[in-house]
Amino acid sequence: MNDNDDITHAGVGDDDVVQTFQLETSDLRGRVVRLGGVMDAVLNAHAYPPAVARLTAEVMTLCALLSSMLKYKGVFTLQVKGDGAVSMLLADMTSDGDLRACTTFEEDGLPDIGALPDVVGKGYMVFTVQPEEGSDAEPYQGIVSLDGASLLECVQHYFNQSEQIDTGIEMAVGEVDGHWRSGAVMLQRMPDEGGEARERGVKISASDEEEDYWRRGLAFLESVSDKELLDADLHSHELLHRLFHEDGVRVYEPQDVRKGCRCSEDKVARVVATLSEEDLEHITKDGKVEMVCEFCSKTWSVGRG
Repeated sequence: MNDNDDITHAGVGDDDVVQTFQLETSDLRGRVVRLGGVMDAVLNAHAYPPAVARLTAEVMTLCALLSSMLKYKGVFTLQVKGDGAVSMLLADMTSDGDLRACTTFEEDGLPDIGALPDVVGKGYMVFTVQPEEGSDAEPYQGIVSLDGASLLECVQHYFNQSEQIDTGIEMAVGEVDGHWRSGAVMLQRMPDEGGEARERGVKISASDEEEDYWRRGLAFLESVSDKELLDADLHSHELLHRLFHEDGVRVYEPQDVRKGCRCSEDKVARVVATLSEEDLEHITKDGKVEMVCEFCSKTWSVGRG
């Protein structure tokens, strides 16, 4: 980006998007996620209590952030399971940008607000990558325990310990003028960053200098405010310019994010076909079986032939 990008996009946001970027001087890489209308639509379909809505917003934002790392067609799923009042958080996003989420919880014992262990309890987080049918790519799954005080801490722990990829993430979720929004910026130093940087002509001569670049990038990243992350009128290019303009920022083609559910009458019919006669008797009304999608809350009615 050049120094005029913040003027070009002044007062113009870029909602519901994942923007990838790279820092020129250090070759550090990252992504920006901005969710507005999509976030609001998903949460409004469920009318969750505030504590549940906030956690669902966080898992949606992290899912969008991480799914953009897919290099092939498929679905990325981020699932959290625990033994607390919120027993499951689930979000998935296709490589085409269709995002959905749902949460399972018990209202009894649900705190109004609290750290992750207070709400979800002890448990684990699962990252799953499922390539689309016919792909040569292999499925992948990673698991990390819920050791942090937040979902964000757990994700950072996963990258730093399990994947051994230095990762910094800043994220904010909340209601702005009565509508849910979220924003996040992720910065990463890939294991082969130094070698690739030298191939591109970036002046890196020592590991100490690479470490300095990383610390510098993290310092810039940590300077971002929640207000900036949630500002609907702040374009992601301007946000990146504010944070990293001293190192130069290269942006790539952004990915649009949509509220998208993959439920269908055929899928519901297949589920119904697996139910026992006794179960069917309990849920059949006027010759039809009604089922509600946990993701989009749509009611499907399937006739019993």
